[in-house]
Amino acid sequence: MRIEDARAAASDWLAANAGTIDGFAGAYLSGSAAYLDAGASLGTGSDVDVMVVVDGDLPEHKLGKFTHDGVLLEVTWLPSADFADAATVLASYHLAHAFSRDGILADPSGRLTRLRDLVAARFASPESVRARRDSAATAVARGIGAVDVGAPLADRLMPWMFPTGVTCHVLLVAALRNPTVRLRYLAARETLAAHGMRDRYEELLAQLGADSLTAARVAEHVDALAVTFDAAASVSRTPFPFSSDISAAARPIAIDASRELVARGDHREAVFWIAATFARCHQILAADAPEHHLRRLPAFEALAEDLGVPDGPALAARIARTQAYLPEVAEMSEKIIRDVT
Repeated sequence: MRIEDARAAASDWLAANAGTIDGFAGAYLSGSAAYLDAGASLGTGSDVDVMVVVDGDLPEHKLGKFTHDGVLLEVTWLPSADFADAATVLASYHLAHAFSRDGILADPSGRLTRLRDLVAARFASPESVRARRDSAATAVARGIGAVDVGAPLADRLMPWMFPTGVTCHVLLVAALRNPTVRLRYLAARETLAAHGMRDRYEELLAQLGADSLTAARVAEHVDALAVTFDAAASVSRTPFPFSSDISAAARPIAIDASRELVARGDHREAVFWIAATFARCHQILAADAPEHHLRRLPAFEALAEDLGVPDGPALAARIARTQAYLPEVAEMSEKIIRDVT
């Protein structure tokens, strides 16, 4: 499917539903659907991110991922306070990239359009880029520093993996690139290569522990994940923020797209999303089907072992190692900023 068709599906859903959203203040595209050319193809592992801005209280339930007109959409609610002014958006590494281009789907008051024009004009200024880089770097430090290494496996790996992976975002926002989620390591590899630092990629990947994994071993983990994923999707009842990611509609992203990455030689870059999905599945299973959680736990433990974080002490040591590595990430990001601004 072409990007323009995916965007049309998002617009169609919004036209039919905006009137039912209390406090609806506008909506825009984020992610690949916002920045790829209209004629480009939407990849196997891609959904269309629709960010809905709301005045007042956000809806109680996140819509998450669902299919509309054959397109996998992901709808996220955002408070209008996040869009108070251009300076706020320019300093947010999560928000700014989408406002550097024209991805607005609906704007009843015109404020999102005005904000986009201001953000786009200053998006590449050195001070704005450094503000976003610093925002991402702070997220890494705070996130890994808050991990409870004594928690159950899924509950300690999930809050460790995501901020550890934000080291990639530090580099991506420095390069004016979209801070993508699932493919963050692949994008970071490309970014480092583009700025003459391809040799630094291994040390970045080592913070996750995926640097020495083989394609065959990662393929085994994907096969194990597929079984766990299907079990979790079939019993999921307790609402989690990520519940829609563990569903039949999202299976192509979690399983098929991971297999595609492994097949083309990007197996190490697939590990982040494989591990994150494993953790999410086990949080669901622990809540809704404890017997399945225990039955499938050895497969998840095998992945943690391969990543070098099988237990709390090992994870604590990895966190300390990453904390010591953060100045290196800052140094790389500064070189990139000097190249692009």
